[in-house]
Amino acid sequence: MAAFSNEAEVYEYLGGVFRLGLDDPDMVAKLAPTGIVLRITYTEPDAVITVDMPGKELHTGAGAGPDPNVELFMSADTGNRFWLGKVVLPVALAKGQVRAKGPVAKLLKVLPLAKQLFGPYRELVASKGRPELLDA
Repeated sequence: MAAFSNEAEVYEYLGGVFRLGLDDPDMVAKLAPTGIVLRITYTEPDAVITVDMPGKELHTGAGAGPDPNVELFMSADTGNRFWLGKVVLPVALAKGQVRAKGPVAKLLKVLPLAKQLFGPYRELVASKGRPELLDA
């Protein structure tokens, strides 16, 4: 069974972790200069999140936000497991669990910053009463 039952839950949890990052001034100060506009297209359920790092904005929904320069494609379950620290992005890319388009090397350089959000993501999930997401 999929971790998320609908698109709104993907935005609440997987979008929520990006909101946490964009609310952190130190993280924003490091991400904004990268010029990365990341769009993640999730499946099961279908959802699209665009993170405009230079613009410090999060957009949800297909076609929302600026055009991306890096795109990732994965299941929402894989997204959940990533934020739990259970998916190593370069390995997932090599295995085809995650597909990418654009200058992925640029994204991989800022990947260590994402790890700072693993704990806050767990807290977000726990605070919303979804402990089953932590067992993914």
